[in-house]
Amino acid sequence: MKKLFAVLLLSGMCAGYLHAWGALGHRIIAEVAYNQLTKKARKQLDALLGKRGVIYYAPWADEIKSDTIYSKSHVHHYQNLKAGLKAEDIEYLWLNNKTEGEYAFYAIDSLVNVLKTDKNNVDALKFTIHILADLFQPMHLGHPDDKGGNRVQMRWFGHGTNLHSVWDRWLLDYAQLSQTEYVRLLEDKYSWQMKEIQKRSMVECLCRTYELQNAVYDWQEKGDNSNYHYAYRFRADMEQNMYAASVKLAQLLNEIYK
Repeated sequence: MKKLFAVLLLSGMCAGYLHAWGALGHRIIAEVAYNQLTKKARKQLDALLGKRGVIYYAPWADEIKSDTIYSKSHVHHYQNLKAGLKAEDIEYLWLNNKTEGEYAFYAIDSLVNVLKTDKNNVDALKFTIHILADLFQPMHLGHPDDKGGNRVQMRWFGHGTNLHSVWDRWLLDYAQLSQTEYVRLLEDKYSWQMKEIQKRSMVECLCRTYELQNAVYDWQEKGDNSNYHYAYRFRADMEQNMYAASVKLAQLLNEIYK
């Protein structure tokens, strides 16, 4: 068993949760983060993962779910957040991250602690790159009763899907941009926010994602089934959260690999 799981011995799994952001989304977030790394951090990370491996391994934590060695890692990818939480409730869950189970808050805290003592732990590094990005996908902070939107059925331009998949993939695909094009778009549109995002605590970031989660569920209650309206309403929010994920990922990696 990999060294990481001697530290993160989790029980239970939930195969119903899909891949946050999808492979494309995770690589976009990782590439924007890679572009923000210091020379020293980039050199160390390239040595561990191969040149630009931060980008190439970004979807890895989803890809290995079928490997029995990592079968207990499913619960790392999400954190169940009920409706009606306040900022202090989210802060409590973040600081007491085993209160409701060993989910994403617990996983990212444990992974970062592993890297701070052993920054050459490749598994911990690859999981960190992925799971930190998951925390900025609103349906990975979704309601427990619908499995983060997996049980909320939708149609997306004629195809049957669910709310979770819309945020994993379809809303991102709507723009019809390549990875390189989307990286440039995020950097061109949102780089002015970098310093402000760097100043935010992770609790503040989580609260913003939770506010977006609330807006997504409110839209479902509204019953507007127009996919064009949906994309117009939420695409910019999705992009801003992806950019924020990149900034916080780069900030964390720069701190660890300084």
